Amino acid sequence: MERRDFLKSSCKACLLGASGVLLSQLVACTPAAYTVYKTEVTDRKLSVPLSLFDKGPLQFVRPRGWYYDIAVQKNENNEYTALLMQCSHQENQLTPSANGFHCTMHGSDFAKDGSVKKGPAELPLKQYKTSLQNGFLIIETV
Repeated sequence: MERRDFLKSSCKACLLGASGVLLSQLVACTPAAYTVYKTEVTDRKLSVPLSLFDKGPLQFVRPRGWYYDIAVQKNENNEYTALLMQCSHQENQLTPSANGFHCTMHGSDFAKDGSVKKGPAELPLKQYKTSLQNGFLIIETV
């Protein structure tokens, strides 16, 4: 192979590889497939209107100033589970999946109740205590 042909094929390979990396970065920048309810933390508590769950049993809450969202699941018995969307393995942001939550960094999977379905994570997701008060779900962030 001549030097010129070698350089051409090498440049094409580099461009192809770079475009694949850039494309994956652009896909990661697309908006989330779910909506997020933004609210303030007051006295270490979040107040979420119960009417939010008319849209579906799983909602995401983003406390102002927090990096991670809280996934709030309305259960069949009208109780609520509030889980921090932070992987217990290496603190990566989680994404919702069909059966729970997934960590794209190392592949950990968590069930809807926060338990570990697949490692490397060994600990369940952080869960917050919830209560109902005057048409609102109260999430204690302590």
